[in-house]
Amino acid sequence: MTTTATATRDVSRPEFIALIAGLMALNALAIDVMLPALPYMGEALGVLHENDRQFVLTAYMLGFGVAQLAFGPLSDRFGRRAPLFVGLAVYVVAAFAAVFSPNFATLLVLRFVQGMGAAGTRVIATSIVRDRFGGRAMAEVMSLVFMVFMIIPVIAPAIGQVILLTGPWEYIFIFMAVLGLVISIWTFLRLPETLAPQHRRPLRPAVVLDGFRIVLTNRMAIMYGLAGTFIFGALFGFINTSQQIYVGVYDLGTLFPVAFAFQASLMSVSSYTNSRMVRRVGMRRLSHGAILVFTALSAIWLVLAMTIDMPLWLFMTLLCMIMFMFGWTASNMNSLSMEPLGAVAGTASSVFGFIQTVGGALLGTYIGSFFDGSVTPIAAGYFIFGLLAIGCVLIAENGKLFGVGEEYKDGPPADLH
Repeated sequence: MTTTATATRDVSRPEFIALIAGLMALNALAIDVMLPALPYMGEALGVLHENDRQFVLTAYMLGFGVAQLAFGPLSDRFGRRAPLFVGLAVYVVAAFAAVFSPNFATLLVLRFVQGMGAAGTRVIATSIVRDRFGGRAMAEVMSLVFMVFMIIPVIAPAIGQVILLTGPWEYIFIFMAVLGLVISIWTFLRLPETLAPQHRRPLRPAVVLDGFRIVLTNRMAIMYGLAGTFIFGALFGFINTSQQIYVGVYDLGTLFPVAFAFQASLMSVSSYTNSRMVRRVGMRRLSHGAILVFTALSAIWLVLAMTIDMPLWLFMTLLCMIMFMFGWTASNMNSLSMEPLGAVAGTASSVFGFIQTVGGALLGTYIGSFFDGSVTPIAAGYFIFGLLAIGCVLIAENGKLFGVGEEYKDGPPADLH
């Protein structure tokens, strides 16, 4: 059998980053490409309440979150490739089947199943990066992955809008299925196995439960995972209501994808600057400073939203600055949660993926349910969740911020692998 060290030399660093980003982008695509189609889907399938259209996103995210608990232990036992291809197959088949949904309930079930398939891409892509990198090196690679990955939220709503101009909303699911198939073929041909046989864990209940115990009892890891959950909850709250805000509140109509793309592009720039700075500054200092600024700007946004009729330019300015800080926060906190858990990377990735996805989706849906034709509920969600994330970080770091900690600058020590 070809060893991991030998196999990975066949894939260049740029292609590796692009491939991991492509796998993760399938998830972002399945969320953001749907946004322009929500009103059409609701009308075609008899959804009476406007806020109920958000369940198309929520159902997907719940399936995406729950299935991650299974993909982690499976990838630690059977390696990364086999479980990954199972997930990709489920994603493609569910997307294609959604074309024939006779009613809204069936569509939600298929979206849940599609999310379950996508769970493999999130868990295993993160595990593969952890297999190859650690410490600040992992944070740098994850930042570059996020930079490429964030291109999808930039262009996905516009892709959805173009598809709707050429045909019915069902064409969006055909597009997702075809793209998923293309990424699957690329992965099959170019991505090697990164988990060596000697590092695989038995798939026995006692061993699996021990892996979950290791993850859940590591204070630093779990607190950074929860901090990420609150940050993603704020993001999902905005995504769920973005079509209603840009079209309903600010009357942008078909220009909605342009506004959405502009903000998403700044998150991509943010991830790139993070990749350039993290080796010099460190994950803690960058993420701690970013979450403080994130929360302070959210407080300003909330006060203005409650006191004035916020114009579009001011809304865009504040949200862009906040989401720029999100780019510095998310990837670093994800790396910090994974850093001490290299020996159970698959299980750790699945636990944090479950917590952040299900927790973030439920929190985001809760925020979205309060949408009242203004941006106040979203601003309140950002501020409150920012405060909760800061609390988690303080618990993780024993009440101290901006510490260097035990970050490995050039990768993990040998005993972590």
